[in-house]
Amino acid sequence: MKIVKVEAKNIRYQSVMVRDGEGHSHPGKPHDAKVGFLTITCDDGTEGHAVGGNMMVDVLNRVVGPALIGEDPFMHERIWQRMRTWQRLHSDFTDRTLCAMDLALWDICGKKCGQPVYKLLGGYRDKVPAYGSIMVGDDIKGGLDTPEAYADFAKKLVGMGYKAIKLHTWMPPIIPEPDPKMDVRACQAVREAVGPDIELMLDPYHDYTRQQALYIADALAELDFLWMEEPMDEHSMSSYVWLTSNTPLQICGPETMEGKNRMRAEWIKADAADIGRAGTEVTGGITSVIKSVHLYESFGMSLELHGNTIGNLHVLGAMGIDGKYYERGLLHPMLDYETPKPWFKTIYDPMDSDGNVKIPDQPGLGWDFDFDYINSNLC
Repeated sequence: MKIVKVEAKNIRYQSVMVRDGEGHSHPGKPHDAKVGFLTITCDDGTEGHAVGGNMMVDVLNRVVGPALIGEDPFMHERIWQRMRTWQRLHSDFTDRTLCAMDLALWDICGKKCGQPVYKLLGGYRDKVPAYGSIMVGDDIKGGLDTPEAYADFAKKLVGMGYKAIKLHTWMPPIIPEPDPKMDVRACQAVREAVGPDIELMLDPYHDYTRQQALYIADALAELDFLWMEEPMDEHSMSSYVWLTSNTPLQICGPETMEGKNRMRAEWIKADAADIGRAGTEVTGGITSVIKSVHLYESFGMSLELHGNTIGNLHVLGAMGIDGKYYERGLLHPMLDYETPKPWFKTIYDPMDSDGNVKIPDQPGLGWDFDFDYINSNLC
């Protein structure tokens, strides 16, 4: 079995999401948008796919594609390691693009074996609890413009079945300066609204000072929050060592720090966080995250996965309960998360009334693509 074709294109669609100057998502007016779509084809006709995740279509076609022709897709560890080393001199070859390649290869392997990917990874559970991940704060009336708005939305999420909720609070350019006290007020309002039995987490502004981060952490500890993630620049690992040693709140990280599993090993060695953080898109795919899963397991630490990706779902299906939650979102009062994107027939992470998401059990990754739409809108 050999790879004979690698093709990445964009899908045209109408989006109601916009990104601010710092890259955070918010509801917006409908506008034309594009999303990347990758297909890897083998000589027996088996295809693997990946979509979205901010993949770089040009890099996949120009750098990755030629390197994959003639390769056996089941040798995905060898392929992944080779492509990982190429990132050194291809500065535009991001971990998100590496992830797209990796997902498509796993999709092929699962389809060829007639098994969902999480079972190929070992298989541990077929469903996982989800937390509602609330979008970054905004200044939209009826949106997330006040602590009270967060509280009202959190109550709605509990009514939908969520047993845990995470806040993303206000960040520039929505506000001119980050405000730790405003973050804490939102967290206080949500805790009061949902009561003591809902687990709560916070992902605030990512460049606070040590003192600001400690102020928030200590306040969250009093509110019985489960964790806080990335409140400071993660390139300053010593700041996280300091924070973790000075607050009773659990600190979760690193989230966006480069270095994949090797950087996470450095954080474990330094006691820079209480809970690990990784994700398929931000660390280079399923192959990468599984390395971190076993790394944290070896140290008796929990590892929480970043983002609502289908790759994360399959990894969670192969993890023990040291990966407690699936991050479902980003959620906003003015958006309908349950409606699939136009290139899907159904969403891949529907949640039941008990707050659980089932791991996709179709062969491969379990994408439910609308190929009529995709083929009519490729560009």
